[in-house]
Amino acid sequence: MGFSPTQSRPGLSVQAEGARRVTRSLPDEVPVALVFDGTTHAVMMATPDDIADFAHGFALTEGIVTDSEQVEDFEIVEHERGIEARFWLREDRQDALTARRRFMAGPVGCGLCGIDSLEQAIRPLPRVAPHGPTFSPLQIARATDALRDSQPLHDLTHATHAAGFILPGEAMPRVVREDVGRHNALDKLIGALLKSGIDPSTGAVVMTSRLSVELVQKCAMAGCAVLIAVSAPTAHALRLAETSGITLAAFARQGGFDLYSHPHRITDEVHDVA
Repeated sequence: MGFSPTQSRPGLSVQAEGARRVTRSLPDEVPVALVFDGTTHAVMMATPDDIADFAHGFALTEGIVTDSEQVEDFEIVEHERGIEARFWLREDRQDALTARRRFMAGPVGCGLCGIDSLEQAIRPLPRVAPHGPTFSPLQIARATDALRDSQPLHDLTHATHAAGFILPGEAMPRVVREDVGRHNALDKLIGALLKSGIDPSTGAVVMTSRLSVELVQKCAMAGCAVLIAVSAPTAHALRLAETSGITLAAFARQGGFDLYSHPHRITDEVHDVA
C-alpha cells in the first residue's frame, strides 16, 4: 500500500501582483494506532515515515517500556485508512501498560490528548542524572541553525517540525527526525536513539518548536538532561525542567539563547549583559 510523507497538490497562489497556478508538496498525516499485546493504546495523527522510531519512542516516553529488551516482537501493518504499530511485550510490563492507558485519538498539536485523568497528564517525572554532558554557549547558540540544515521534509513542504540530537563538541546533529507534530518528532528521535543503542543522556535534544509540557516530560523519561529550542518555553514546562534537573535553553537563534534552568551544563562563562 505504502503511505507517503508528502502529497503533491495543485493550488492558486494569490499575491499582490496577481494570481498564478502552483503545485505544492504538502506533508501528509495519517492515523497511527499504537497496539500493545492486541489492544489499541492510542491513535495519534502522524507523518507516515519513521513509524517504527515513532512507536518505540512513544512506548519509552510513556513509560510502557524502559528498554528495547522488554519488546518481544514488533511489526507495522498498513491498512487502507491508517497504520498499526503492533508490540508484544514481556509479561512484566503489563502494570506499566495499564497505568498509561489512553482511549482517544490525539491531534497533531497535542501530546497529551486522550489521557483519562489529571494525575496521568501531570505525572511525577524521574530526575535526570545531575551532571551528564556539557556544552559551550556557542554550540547551544548554533544548535537550531545546525538542525535547520538537516530537515529535508521541511525543505520540501515548509510545514513540519524537527527534533535533533547533538553530542558535545559536534557541529551537526547526530540524528534528526521530522513530523507535522512536534511531540511526534521527538518520539521518533527518541525511538531512533533507542533502536541505535545511543544513550539519550549523552547529548542534547534540539527542537524547532516552542517548549511545552509534554516535550519536557518525554526528555525526562528518556533521561536527556539538555533541551534546546528555537522558541519559548511555557512556565509549566520550565517548572518541570527545574524539578526534573533538565537544562532548558530557549530562543536559541541568531547567535544567542536564553538559559532558564540548571546552567551548570553550559561550561564556558556566560556574561549577564542586562
